[in-house]
Amino acid sequence: MARIAKKRKAAETKIDKSKEYTLKEASAMVKDVNTAKFDASVDLHIRLGVDPKKADQQVRGTVKLPHGTGKTKRVLVLCTPDKEADAKAAGADYAGLDEFIQKIEGGWTDVDVIVATPSVMPKIGKLGKILGPRNLMPNPKTGTVTNDVAAAVNEVKGGKIAFKVDKAGIVHASIGRVSFTPEKIVANGNELINAIMRLKPATAKGIYLRGLSMASSMSPGISIDTKSVHS
Repeated sequence: MARIAKKRKAAETKIDKSKEYTLKEASAMVKDVNTAKFDASVDLHIRLGVDPKKADQQVRGTVKLPHGTGKTKRVLVLCTPDKEADAKAAGADYAGLDEFIQKIEGGWTDVDVIVATPSVMPKIGKLGKILGPRNLMPNPKTGTVTNDVAAAVNEVKGGKIAFKVDKAGIVHASIGRVSFTPEKIVANGNELINAIMRLKPATAKGIYLRGLSMASSMSPGISIDTKSVHS
């Protein structure tokens, strides 16, 4: 633990806490201050000027990152037997229905995304208490409830991510790995930010993009000047 703390302190000395960096500067710096020995995730934390308690200010959506997240997502497709072949041919890691519903009821959630066809949603509804808190519940707004399961799987495997504002008004999302070039991190970051900007609720008052920071796993955060990323 002492060695980790020492590395963390050394990383923190490289960041000027009184400064807000540009997205380009932060994307280069996040690689330099990384303390993990593995290929850590690079995450953006975006604080919005919304009231998440209001239904009309729930910012959520999907975006396809041009360079993906660097992580191969495990996809489960809950569907009727006639759709299973399409799902598996598209790259789904698992496909089926009753067997997986039983596994989930038993506590199994070892997947990153769940896609479902509309016809099976009545059966899946009872899993909401398990899947909801893990952001795994299929939802038409994120494209994970669809009859075209092949297209949905291809999008997820190709770099599509879902995002949702939390109770504190913050969107947290992975936009790559520290092994990515700064240019790829910038491109992915801009794509996410622009998608969120397009979803600004009409009822949101004042400044919409209030705060922005970037960090890799186990490493200090880097504050980003919101004015440097407006599209």
